[in-house]
Amino acid sequence: MSEELADLTVGLIGAGNIAHVHVAAWKALGARVLVHSLEGAEDLAEQYGLEVAPSLDGLLTDVEFVDIVTPSPTHKEITLAAIKAGKNVICEKPLTLTAADSQEVIAAAEAAGVRLYPAHVVRFFPAYKAAYDAIQAERIGAVAVARFFRQASSPAGAGWYGDVARSGGVIMDLMVHDLDQARWLCGEVTSVYAVQNPPTVDGISPVNVAAHVTLTHDTGAISHCRATWGATGTTFQSGFQVAGASGVLKYTSNGDTGFNEELQDGAVGGDLLIPASTLGESPYLTQLRELALGLRGGADPRVLAPDGATAVYLAEAARASMQTGRAVDMTTFDPSGVVA
Repeated sequence: MSEELADLTVGLIGAGNIAHVHVAAWKALGARVLVHSLEGAEDLAEQYGLEVAPSLDGLLTDVEFVDIVTPSPTHKEITLAAIKAGKNVICEKPLTLTAADSQEVIAAAEAAGVRLYPAHVVRFFPAYKAAYDAIQAERIGAVAVARFFRQASSPAGAGWYGDVARSGGVIMDLMVHDLDQARWLCGEVTSVYAVQNPPTVDGISPVNVAAHVTLTHDTGAISHCRATWGATGTTFQSGFQVAGASGVLKYTSNGDTGFNEELQDGAVGGDLLIPASTLGESPYLTQLRELALGLRGGADPRVLAPDGATAVYLAEAARASMQTGRAVDMTTFDPSGVVA
């Protein structure tokens, strides 16, 4: 535990699968953790030695800042409640389900004088950070073409994931990581083209589905993102290949990296996540340490609220492209007409 994070009291809101890796990180940082959730708070508290806050208002009174790990459709409401209480906020991805809502919570945080950080953990995975550093150091020259992929067993067979209005579908829920990576590594996005097979029908995502999104960047680079919700038992995998004028960066999680793991609670519809590596520090620990230091007035972390909002904006653009069959010009795109 660093001296900068001594006497840290965190309010964890939510008790699903992703809460477990967040709790492990906070405990490693020596934090006191209060948890509030409509379900599962007592079990989580007993397992990890946490304190249960019976009400959200009670939790907001007793903590320094909050860490929101609830289902995606609740992020906006809970974030606004925390901001109203004057608390800094860490919120799991996606920041909200629409770009308009993301801008609303960002504006509320600015007006209240509090900080808001989205938890885009992939920026904290060593391979992705190494690629970013290599590109910034011009080790492979100007980026020309990049490919990103991410697959997991589908959660859409049960629960709220299949309802695209509540989850955003495979693009908002899973590919949003790589949309953020593509922008981080290749530059701002000027156009988006997307296809999905099978298509979403009446707002319900197929259980097994693949989406492909092609991004054009203001640097001249072209990137392609593929996200797949596969059959139950599909092994989690992710990776990238980034080609520049003088070199290529490659990574895949199915190598001997220690990150090729999946936690799904043994049930269809469980949250998907990547737990701590056995070969190094958990990216969740790296992430939450950096975000907490930022919330305590330290240097800005590598991901800020506008980054989370832009990832949502790109996901909405991808859905708009699927609806029209045409590329979306990001300089003029208005997501207000996008439907589930």
